[in-house]
Amino acid sequence: MSDSARGCTEPPTAVTEAEVDALVRGICFKTGPPRRLGVEVEWLVHELRDPRLPVSPERLGAAYAALRTVPLGSALTVEPGGQLELSSPPATSLTECVRTVSADLAAVRAVLRRDGLALVGLGHDPWHPPRRFLREPRYDAMEACLDRANPAGRAMMCSSASVQVCVDAGYEEPGPLGHVRRWWLAHQLGAVLVAVFANSPLAGDRPTGWLSTRQLRWAQIGTGRAGGPVLDAVPRAAWARHVLDAPVMCVRDDGGPWQVPRGLTFREWIRSGAPRPPTRADLDYHATTLFPPVRPRGHLELRMIDAQPGDDGWIVPLAVTTALFDDPEAAETAYRTVKPLAERTHGMPAPHNPLWRDAARVGLADPELRDVAAGCFAAALRALPRLGATTEVTDAVEAFRDRYVARGRCPADDLLDELRATARGARPPHPHGKDTPS
Repeated sequence: MSDSARGCTEPPTAVTEAEVDALVRGICFKTGPPRRLGVEVEWLVHELRDPRLPVSPERLGAAYAALRTVPLGSALTVEPGGQLELSSPPATSLTECVRTVSADLAAVRAVLRRDGLALVGLGHDPWHPPRRFLREPRYDAMEACLDRANPAGRAMMCSSASVQVCVDAGYEEPGPLGHVRRWWLAHQLGAVLVAVFANSPLAGDRPTGWLSTRQLRWAQIGTGRAGGPVLDAVPRAAWARHVLDAPVMCVRDDGGPWQVPRGLTFREWIRSGAPRPPTRADLDYHATTLFPPVRPRGHLELRMIDAQPGDDGWIVPLAVTTALFDDPEAAETAYRTVKPLAERTHGMPAPHNPLWRDAARVGLADPELRDVAAGCFAAALRALPRLGATTEVTDAVEAFRDRYVARGRCPADDLLDELRATARGARPPHPHGKDTPS
C-alpha cells in the first residue's frame, strides 16, 4: 500500500535502499500458474475524412468527454498527445479478452464517428509533429526531463501508439512457464515482435529509414529511462537494481511546480535525502516513469509492439504472444527457436543492442529474424486451438502469417508501398483504416 492510501493521519515515512529492494522484488514478480492476460491498445485519433488534417484540442476534448459517458469494460485513458488507450480488465482466456476489447472499441468508434473522427492504427504519427494535448504536472515534468536529451521524448509522448500485451509472470519453479524463463523469453522474443509488427516507417510524411520509427524513438530516449536491465538468472534482483539506479524523472510537490533533477538516481535520492527524503509513494511513482520494453508490474507488460492496421489488427499480436507464453509446448518451442538470437545482443540490454536495432530498422528482411518469426507463428497456430481460440482469431493469425511473415514483410512495408504509389501519382489510400467514407 502506498503512502497516499494510508490516510491523512499517518505522515509518510522515508524508504531505505533495503526496503526498496524488498518491495520491488515482492511486488513486480508475482508468481503462480499463468491464468490471466490482458491487452492495452493505443490509437492515434484523426479526422475521418482525411487523417492528414490535424484535430483541434477542442474537438478532441469534446469527443473524450462524450466517451466518458459510455459504459465500457476496459479502462479508457488519454495519452499526452491525445492518443486514446483502452486497457482491458484481466481476462481468464484469450476469447474473453478479445470479446471485451472488441465490444469496447465498437462503442468508442461509434461515438467518434458521430464527431467525424476515427481511430488509426499506426505506431508513429506519419504526418503531424508532436503536440501536447494534456497539460498536467506529470507531463510537464516528463517533457522537461526528456527534452534534455533530444526530441525523441516528445515524439514518444505525443506521436506514438502501441499494442501492449500483459501476461502473468509465471511459476516460481523452473520450466517453460517459470518466471525466469518467461522473463528471458520476453526480451529475446520481443525483438521478433518488433520486426513482425513494425508499422511506423514514416515521420513528417517521409521515410525515416526504420520500419519501426516508434521503437527508434524509444531507443533514443536512453538506457536509464527506456532501457531494460541486464539479463541474469535472478530477474527480481536485476529489476530491483535497475529501479534503484534509474534516474528520477521528477520530485512531486503538491504546493508548486514539480522539480526535475538532473542525473539523480533513486538510490542517490535515498542516500542524500534531498530535496526531501523519498517515500513509498515516490517509489511507486518512480516505477511508472520507467519505460523498458518489458516492464514487470506483478505481471509482465510487453511494450514493444507497434499499433496495428485495421479495426482488428491488434488481435494478432495478442493471440500470438499469448500462445507463445501460456501454452507449455509453444513456450518451449519459442524458447528453442529464439535462443540463437541471444548471441546478437552481445550481452547488452534491450532495446539498446544490435538485435533490437536490426529488428526495428529492417524487420523481416533480416533472414534470421524471418526464419525465427516463421517458427514462432507455426508454434502459435498449433497452440491457439488448445487455448480455446475461436476460428476467427486463428484465421486472422494465419492470414497475417501468409501476408507478411511468409513473404518477409511487415505492415510498415505496405505504408512504404503506398507512399511510393503516391509519388507515382496514384490516389493515396487511407492508411490501414476501414472508416474512410466511400
